[in-house]
Amino acid sequence: MFNKPKYNLFKNTNYAICGLKDIYKNETSFKAQLLAFIILAIIATALNLTYIKTSILIISLFLPLLCEVANSAIERVVDLVTLEHHELAKKAKDAGATLVFMAYFIVAIIWIVTILY
Repeated sequence: MFNKPKYNLFKNTNYAICGLKDIYKNETSFKAQLLAFIILAIIATALNLTYIKTSILIISLFLPLLCEVANSAIERVVDLVTLEHHELAKKAKDAGATLVFMAYFIVAIIWIVTILY
């Protein structure tokens, strides 16, 4: 890419923090998922499981947040290309939503398996 700045750990970290702030500020679904993360992390801690199992449960909660960030990126790129209704734009946004949905499905499986065994 021609417009790509030279790699710098501190600048790249700053870009990541700016992106996180922007997503938190502008994405209601990210805020809801962050709230779910906090509530479920408290529940995981309160379940009185082993340290390893509690860690597995809490680490799994990052998956939907990561997928929501990817979904937000997809939505923003699609909106950059067109704000009008287009079937391909809808399919791209639906695929991003599917990513988040599947992440929650995987988290549910991880929680069930971890708690039961």
